[in-house]
Amino acid sequence: MTMRRLSTLTLPLVFLSLAASLPAAGQSLSRGIDFNPQGINFANGRSWTQTVFGQSPISVAPLNLQNSPRIYTLLRNGKLYLSLDDAIALALENNLDIAIQRYNLPIADTDILRAKGGAAPRGVSTGIVSGTPGGGGATTGVAGASGSGAGGTSTGAGGAGAGAGGIVTSTLGGGPSVPSLDPTLNFNFSTNDQVTPQGNIVVSGIPTVQSHATVANVNVSKGFLTGGTITVGYNNTRLSSNSTRNLFNPQLTSGLSFSFNQPLLQGFGVELNSRNLILAKNNREIADIAFSQQVMATVAQVEDIYWTVVTSNESVRNAQEAVDLAQKVLSDTQRQVQIGTMAPLQVTQAKATLATDQQNLIAAQTNLEYNSLLLKNAITKNLADPRLATADVVTTNTIQVPLNAPIQPASQLVKLALQYRPELAETRINLSSNEMSLKATENELKPTLNLVGSYNANSLQPNYGSTFADVFQGNFPTYAIGFNLQIPILNRNAQADVARAQLTLQQSYLQQQQEINNIVISVEQAQFAMQSSRAQVLAARQAVTYNRENLDADQKKLDLGATTVTQVLTDQSALATAEANLVSAESTYIQNKVNLERLTGRTLTANRISILDAENGKVTQMPRASH
Repeated sequence: MTMRRLSTLTLPLVFLSLAASLPAAGQSLSRGIDFNPQGINFANGRSWTQTVFGQSPISVAPLNLQNSPRIYTLLRNGKLYLSLDDAIALALENNLDIAIQRYNLPIADTDILRAKGGAAPRGVSTGIVSGTPGGGGATTGVAGASGSGAGGTSTGAGGAGAGAGGIVTSTLGGGPSVPSLDPTLNFNFSTNDQVTPQGNIVVSGIPTVQSHATVANVNVSKGFLTGGTITVGYNNTRLSSNSTRNLFNPQLTSGLSFSFNQPLLQGFGVELNSRNLILAKNNREIADIAFSQQVMATVAQVEDIYWTVVTSNESVRNAQEAVDLAQKVLSDTQRQVQIGTMAPLQVTQAKATLATDQQNLIAAQTNLEYNSLLLKNAITKNLADPRLATADVVTTNTIQVPLNAPIQPASQLVKLALQYRPELAETRINLSSNEMSLKATENELKPTLNLVGSYNANSLQPNYGSTFADVFQGNFPTYAIGFNLQIPILNRNAQADVARAQLTLQQSYLQQQQEINNIVISVEQAQFAMQSSRAQVLAARQAVTYNRENLDADQKKLDLGATTVTQVLTDQSALATAEANLVSAESTYIQNKVNLERLTGRTLTANRISILDAENGKVTQMPRASH
């Protein structure tokens, strides 16, 4: 079933029904936010007892650039024996694209830690790391951000910037600022000596006053998700002098202070002031999805490289067969020339054909060596390991093309793609973040109305015991409460930001629909390509059989003198061409099959890959490739 057979009425209904079947944002695609491959919970940070007087950085596990032990168990007699399952398992443990992307998970956790303190997230990378050469490349077939940074792409949600792909994201993260949710403890101590001449001695009793002042203040402040802040402090001043007119000498002035500031309109609300944390957790979900997408892309790429090595081996075998046949024809021709049944010119022709076939063999062997190097690079961290550098790769899987294969309806494949393609879940989470950011930006349209209040208990006594009694008994209290109202007359900044946020949100929804449309097209195109390539394989097999039978028949005629060397060499060339076409057709078929699994988001399930093993970098559940 192709899109051309869908009526204009049923097509929108199919889109709606398939979109409705999409999992919730991040569902079945992400793990808990507390998990990360470093084995450290970067989302929690250190306890307050470790942070009062400074702290050392959170420990990070040391970098490991050694190949996993699995690869050395596959080395035998200087050769690396690889099944497709082995290659996938080694890629999950060693591939550097996956290893680089793996760091984005704890990096996203650090944003959660920032947001718990009230700070805005710095954003996460969401693209594919494409540093592994060979194969079809780490792509998904859908337009999106490309991997330009170390961790995949540019800044994600929470970062300000011009956006990507024509989508503007500079209003993301707008709205009133979130107060600092981490308590801050402030200490202030100072001492001062002063000598002051007096204009008269009525007040001080002496012509020169020598005074000494010591100040010791402490306060703690903290913001809350309501948008308000509270500050509690205890202030102390000790003053002594040589004045004879002071009531207390020394005199102690102490005070307990309590103040608060609570927004009632702009900046008010738990939901509003929780947006940084919600955004950081959304970004963590996106990092999980991006990692799944990276694993899918890399596994598909490793499959492509593996099958390229397989077909390169086939090309070498075919080239070697052509050389063997050319040598046999040359030997037979030389023998017949010696006995006088054939002209010497036939020997020259046979030698020319042999030289050409030997050149083709050298080229095929060189190509195999290069593709084997690409495969070793894709499944190792350290390619320079001398145990691997000289090891020839021996692939143990062969390409299987069924004579008859059921054709899965295009509508089912599209439904699978809309259900499992990770970037669609990523888009949905981003849309949720954009909607939340729009609400926060709209809050800036409200006037600023703050409820403020304070309480102070003061004391003036000659000793600390008396000041403590005055302060905590409230003998000399001061109360204050009031409102601060600020009304912007035009508020054009907020007007512009809200309008911009609304427009970009609609733009993002259009991009989501475009993404769905592209998936439909790419899946149908991939299904058609796989069916076409399978038919080409079957036709190429028949061509090889026919040309081989034709060569065998003419070889027997040549032995009987019923045909010429030229005809046999022509048959040999035709067989070599047919065998090369078969290798090319098989290679195209298997690549199209891998691509269809990738475009429908089934790479992980089709190969029975555990995403947790990929996150850990250690395979405990062996993949089972479907090819």
